[in-house]
Amino acid sequence: MYTVTSKDGTQIAYDKVGQGPALILVGGAFSYRKFPQMVKLASLLSERFTVYNYDRRGRGDSGDHQSYATGREIEDLQALIDEAGGSAYVYGLSSGAVLALQAAASGASITKLALHEPPFIVDAADRQPPKDFIKQVTRLIGDNRRKEAISYFMTKGMGAPSFVVGIMRLMPSVWPNLMAVAHTLPYDAVLLEGYTAGRPLPADVWSTVQIPTLVLEGTESPASLRRAAQALTKVLPRAQLLSRKGLGHTKKLDAKTISPELVTFFLGK
Repeated sequence: MYTVTSKDGTQIAYDKVGQGPALILVGGAFSYRKFPQMVKLASLLSERFTVYNYDRRGRGDSGDHQSYATGREIEDLQALIDEAGGSAYVYGLSSGAVLALQAAASGASITKLALHEPPFIVDAADRQPPKDFIKQVTRLIGDNRRKEAISYFMTKGMGAPSFVVGIMRLMPSVWPNLMAVAHTLPYDAVLLEGYTAGRPLPADVWSTVQIPTLVLEGTESPASLRRAAQALTKVLPRAQLLSRKGLGHTKKLDAKTISPELVTFFLGK
C-alpha cells in the first residue's frame, strides 16, 4: 500500500502494480481498492500499464474530511495523477465515471478517459430517485443506520429489488464490506446531483472535455444505463461508444471482457 496527500491534507491510499503508462482506476459506489473484481481488473491491466487502484476518500485505508465536497474528490484524483508523473489514463466505473468526467472538465491532467456506465437518468420515463434522496441518505448515515442506508440507496437510488438487498445481507463475504463503506453513500449521491432527474444531458456542460473518451455499456444492462451511455457519447466532443455483451456492471464486473477493450482504446492497438 502507498499513500499520497491530497490538497486538503487527506491521505489517499492506493496500490500500484505493473509497468507502462499510468492508468488510474476510479471505483463507484460501494467500491474500494480491495474489491475483488477491481483487483482482478488491475492485475489484468498491469501487463501493459502501471495501474493505480485507490480508495476514494472515506473508504478503506484512505482518510476523510469532516465535510464533503465533490471538488475534494477531484483533488484526490489529481493528486494521484501528479504522483503518477503528471498525466495519466483514467478509467471510471459507475459514479466513479461521473467523478472522472468532472475531473476532466475541471482540467485534470487526463490524457484519455474511459467512462463505464455512468448512472445518469436521462429519460423522464425511467425510474428516478426521490427528490429528497440526498437528504434521506445523509440522515440515515447521520443516525448511524447503515443497514437502512444501504437498503435505501440500493432500492431507491439504484433500482435494485428489495430481495437482492436481503440476499446480500446473508453473504458474509459481501455485506461487511458494504457496511464498511456505507458512510460514503452521501458522497455518491451528491456527485450525481442534478443528473438523475430524467432530463437530457446539457450539451454545453462538458464541452471542455476535448480528450479522447470511450463510453462503455453492456448490451445486457438496464435500458436506463444504456440510454445514459448513449446520451453522454453524443454530448462529449471526442467520445466513442462501445456496446458489448459482458460490459454491464450491475451484477458482476467482468474484468476479462473489460481489460482488452481498455488496452485497445488507451494504447490504440
